Amino acid sequence: MNKLSNNTTASAENRPLKIAMIGHKLVPSREGGVEIVVWELAKRLRAQGHTVDCYNRSGYHLQAKDYDRIPGKPGVYREGIRMITIPTFRNPKLNAIVYSVLASIRVLFGGYDVIHYHAEGPCLMLWLPKLFGKRVVATIHGLDWQRAKWGNFASSMLKAGEKMAVKYADEVIVLSKNLQEYFKDNYGRETHYIANGIDRPERVSDEIIKERWGIEKDSYVLTLSRLVPEKGIHYLIEAYRGIKTDKKLVITGGSASAEEYREKLAEMAKADPRVMLAGFADAPLVAGLFSNAWIYALPSDIEGMAISLLEAMSYGNCCIVSDIPENMEVVADKAASFKKGDVEDLREKLQNLLDHPELVQRYKDGAADHICSRYNWDSMVENTLPLYYGK
Repeated sequence: MNKLSNNTTASAENRPLKIAMIGHKLVPSREGGVEIVVWELAKRLRAQGHTVDCYNRSGYHLQAKDYDRIPGKPGVYREGIRMITIPTFRNPKLNAIVYSVLASIRVLFGGYDVIHYHAEGPCLMLWLPKLFGKRVVATIHGLDWQRAKWGNFASSMLKAGEKMAVKYADEVIVLSKNLQEYFKDNYGRETHYIANGIDRPERVSDEIIKERWGIEKDSYVLTLSRLVPEKGIHYLIEAYRGIKTDKKLVITGGSASAEEYREKLAEMAKADPRVMLAGFADAPLVAGLFSNAWIYALPSDIEGMAISLLEAMSYGNCCIVSDIPENMEVVADKAASFKKGDVEDLREKLQNLLDHPELVQRYKDGAADHICSRYNWDSMVENTLPLYYGK
């Protein structure tokens, strides 16, 4: 029995809870880091005897075969977790707001003990279940209003969601020490630092990526993220133009609502035959990519706590990251870093890694043990549960 199971068993007086998750697009999926966190949390809560409903957004669909029906229970389920789909607009500027309004009304009739909001946008309506006496917890995954893809109206709504969380949430969870300081300095609000987790994965052969893209083990530099401006993929492509190597640059991820940015990246990639826009990858392909990369790059301007970075290191990858506090807090001295937004520095640091395979191997040797010993999904749940009970 794991540590969480022991603690939960020992705390038998804590009755099972009925919990609603609001804020993600679709679970289970790899739409983004929020979706991964919600699903890992929901699975573990369910395993401990709690009832969990996840409020998905319409427009993000799994196939019918991916859901289960439970005799005598309404709705659709996955691994015992109920999925409730909330209708909303595809327009990214309205999607989160409409979803938040409708989901927040719907949870009032669900008999929930706890409503757990994820991300700033959905927190805009957090006050409503609180008004009706529900216990409300908010996890702020990052300062979404800073992201470049949003216009003035959307950014103002996201900032309003942040303020709602500060004012009305019973507990606020953040994913980095930097965010914890931000809320203390700007609002005087105490928050709980609860990091994301990771499981130590099984490495796989390069067969699946050979078949899909014709790339082999150690033949590529990888980056995996949503293709949005704040992820800094344009820095990486620009830096790569001046790098001397035969290795490919493999860029993996969906464009989410930033189609214009994806088109910009595609235009940049045309100038260098080594650059490959691989598109969205499902879990088996992601495992193949992480297992066989020579270097993993994360050139972000903004992060909360990047799940892709935890994953890359858990597979034993040599990583190079922008030096924002959220990245440096994760990697410590177990990865290379460059000055955020500085293409020349990125080019120099990446070239140095490519020229010195012994340095790459040194980072690889230390990555998995470092990350897997510090970040654990069961610990995340262990630290979150007391906040649900108000302890």
